[in-house]
Amino acid sequence: MSGVPVPAERRGRPRSAAVDRAVIETVLRLLEDGVTVAELSMERIAREAGVGKATVYRRWAGKEALMLDVLRSLDDSAPELAGGPARDDLVALLEFLRRRGLAKRSSAVLRTAVAQVRAHPRLWQEYHDTVVAARRRAFHEVLRRGMAAGEIRADLDVDLLTDLFVSPMLSRAILHDWQELPEGLAEQIVDAVLEGVRARPADGPGDSPGSSGPAVPGRKT
Repeated sequence: MSGVPVPAERRGRPRSAAVDRAVIETVLRLLEDGVTVAELSMERIAREAGVGKATVYRRWAGKEALMLDVLRSLDDSAPELAGGPARDDLVALLEFLRRRGLAKRSSAVLRTAVAQVRAHPRLWQEYHDTVVAARRRAFHEVLRRGMAAGEIRADLDVDLLTDLFVSPMLSRAILHDWQELPEGLAEQIVDAVLEGVRARPADGPGDSPGSSGPAVPGRKT
């Protein structure tokens, strides 16, 4: 895990990382004990963490902002991308998702926190607009770089391409969580998708887009 994230700094006295950690760990403990997000209040969190309510509000504007940092605290750090061939960086990004899927299966508190947040549409949407959107932007950047380098067809939509790479992994990790997430799965997915979207030489004379090869005399097309 990447540890407890530090919320954006505000003017005033230096922040205490120990207080940030105590508050977030308190929320995780309460969720693990069966307290729902709806039952949580900033006052209760402050009391359970042994800090003043004003201390909590100085760090987070409200419960939604705090819950976002709670979820971020359960995430591993995004992988450092080498910036080489697109395939290598796509594998690294998918391997990150595979490992997160394994962590979710083995971590009761992560499963509980995600389930609680998903029950609150506005909070879940905020999570997607920040954390999930950042992951998709990373895919977009790699794909655009691959297109510029001639590794991937440039006529394809990067958002659609991201779905093609990500969906098989998410399907196994979330929708079909009884399926295995073996090592090498990221490579298998990337290679399978790249086989279909790899940049090809321009069609030769007489070929039309989508044709399987040169025309054969007497063959109807």
